[in-house]
Amino acid sequence: MIPLVLMAVALGITQALDNGLARTPPMGWLSWERFRCNVDCEKDPENCISERLFKKMADLMVSEGYRDAGYTYLCIDDCWAAMEREPNGSLVADPKRFPSGIRALADYVHAKGLKLGIYGDFGRKTCGGYPGSEFYLQQDAETFASWQVDLLKLDGCQSEPTDDDIGYPVMEFYLNRTGRPILFSCSWPVYQMEHNMTTNYTSVAHTCNTWRNYEDIQDSFDSVLDILDFWGNNSGDFLNLTGPGSFSDPDMLIIGNFGLSPGQERIQMGMWALLAAPLYMSVDLRSIRRESKELLQNKRVIALNNDKLGYPARRVLHAGRFQVWRKMLSTPGAYALGVVNSSDEGCPTC
Repeated sequence: MIPLVLMAVALGITQALDNGLARTPPMGWLSWERFRCNVDCEKDPENCISERLFKKMADLMVSEGYRDAGYTYLCIDDCWAAMEREPNGSLVADPKRFPSGIRALADYVHAKGLKLGIYGDFGRKTCGGYPGSEFYLQQDAETFASWQVDLLKLDGCQSEPTDDDIGYPVMEFYLNRTGRPILFSCSWPVYQMEHNMTTNYTSVAHTCNTWRNYEDIQDSFDSVLDILDFWGNNSGDFLNLTGPGSFSDPDMLIIGNFGLSPGQERIQMGMWALLAAPLYMSVDLRSIRRESKELLQNKRVIALNNDKLGYPARRVLHAGRFQVWRKMLSTPGAYALGVVNSSDEGCPTC
């Protein structure tokens, strides 16, 4: 779109992302996979997208040891906003579901030693139909900063993928200009992939702290394997641009939900660690199984994920349902191996 092109030229956006964040893969909790766009607080007050839900998850992240294990970002996904902007153009949280407002929620989260993430969309509307940031990039960046937000997940529904090469760097510019360190999570590559476009991963890595480049994970092992296959193929050689400050994101951890067996949960946790992936849980922490909780807090696996080299594993062998992955580590000469056997023959509960 011409206005964005002119804006990009006028601002002289040429420098890389420089916010000092995500030197290791970020970790936290994100609402989408488990709670989706449930806004019916009258019929389902315990599970709807509301400040009540996020405060409870923040409480549990602290009391149940997740914060101390490294999970520090509490992330609101889509459907938090009112359906219309304020008369001055500002975004505003739904007043019934977030009566105290986002700034008050941020204060609550920060008081617990956590950070708050929020969701936006580069397009006219979000995927759930709420106001998007098209033509409001600067105002929305300033709004998020004024709310003391620590992370922005910027989606790309109802936008033109051809505009993403300009729009995401523009938002990065405005986020940096606020002076507040806001981790920038982009969905830039995934929408270009869906339209069979070639993504400039160098630009993506220079703009975004984390970047989704494949479709949403679903609560199933087939979905996990599909994502692993995409990472194994490494089309576009995006893994060479993954590292400290900018990590490719295979999407949320679905550990503790309904679709994975205990063995399959171990595969997702281990492989996400090998891939140097952001670790965003999307699970109801009020009812998570003990085994799933212990896996999510496994210190050795988290240490592997957080290795300061930030090197994502490469698939070095793929024979049927058997895979071997290799990850270089920061210790000279050291590396980690991951062996995945996705066959369930003879082991229905693995």
